Amino acid sequence: MDSSRVSTGSPALDDLLGGGLERRTITQVYGEPGCGKSTLCLLAAVAVLAEGLPVVYIDSEGFSADRFRQIAGDAAESCADRLFLFEPETFDQQAIMIGECEAIVRSRHAGLIVLDSVTALYRSEMLPGGEVQRRLGHQLVRLLGYAKRFDIPVLVTNQVYMDIDRGVVKGLGGTTLRHISKAIVRIEKRNGSRRAVLEKHRSLPEEGAFEFEIVKEGIKRL
Repeated sequence: MDSSRVSTGSPALDDLLGGGLERRTITQVYGEPGCGKSTLCLLAAVAVLAEGLPVVYIDSEGFSADRFRQIAGDAAESCADRLFLFEPETFDQQAIMIGECEAIVRSRHAGLIVLDSVTALYRSEMLPGGEVQRRLGHQLVRLLGYAKRFDIPVLVTNQVYMDIDRGVVKGLGGTTLRHISKAIVRIEKRNGSRRAVLEKHRSLPEEGAFEFEIVKEGIKRL
């Protein structure tokens, strides 16, 4: 694999992204609940952990240890030893934990940061839209700073909302999150299967795609 890329743990997703997660950038995966975003995060985390590198995993939606064990298989125990898990309960806690993870990335030479999901707690903030956007932007800039400083990828997931005027589903976070994400993958539900679509990439054509189903070991390309 190209040394500028880190495997997602899925050959199909690696191909879609031009060889894997790009170092020094943020990759965003978004879609409606239950579409497989967390499974893709766990696949990527396990792939990096299996290479012997630590992973910082910030989970604002409730980390599933059972799903982690399913995907990691026989290597679950050794992988868990290198997994640094944060579980914020508020948007402010999320910001604090993003700050705390810097020391781990530096001292442990982590190979990946995952934030699943970047906007779950953002949605619960009873603040003016501009203030929430400002705080979200600050968190993202810190994550991007870690990616560049430590030469690693950052993988974030995002939730969605319905744009009633256009009748389409869009990712939350507005232009702030879209701009700072150098690659964006949209996950669509399709009659029991899923479709991963490359919505944004700085060096690949948009709208590349593949279909998959969620299985015990992660995902299976159809």
